Amino acid sequence: MNTFTPSTTGTRNDTAAAPSRTARIAGLIVSGLVVLFLLWDSIIHIANVSQVQEAMADLGFDPSLNRVFGVVLLICLIAYVLPPTAILGAVLLTGYLGGAVATNLLTEQPIVSTTLFPIYTGIFVWGGLWLRDIGVRRIMPIRLPR
Repeated sequence: MNTFTPSTTGTRNDTAAAPSRTARIAGLIVSGLVVLFLLWDSIIHIANVSQVQEAMADLGFDPSLNRVFGVVLLICLIAYVLPPTAILGAVLLTGYLGGAVATNLLTEQPIVSTTLFPIYTGIFVWGGLWLRDIGVRRIMPIRLPR
């Protein structure tokens, strides 16, 4: 039976560098902008404004689900904003945004401007977290060629 045993004598460096003060500030700014954008999206879904009703109907969703989408997004955002659950929040937001990509693909929306927009948002979700969180740097290290 093969089992994975991490090497304690290997030459690979598994420690991530702690983010610098500048990186933490940049990460907070990027994350803050993403949170503000997604918070606005959550609020207009919960408020069930007419533009959301029209857009969701065009995508084939029952209007009664608008508030549900808003509350789900708000819960994901709360998890993302709280430091102990920030990674979980980023994972949840990734799932939420993946659903948006799938919906846009199914309804044949324009690729670059609409379908890929949730992916762009996800890059900023994870990028902001990577800049400010050493835990994310440990699980997603950026290795430069030697």
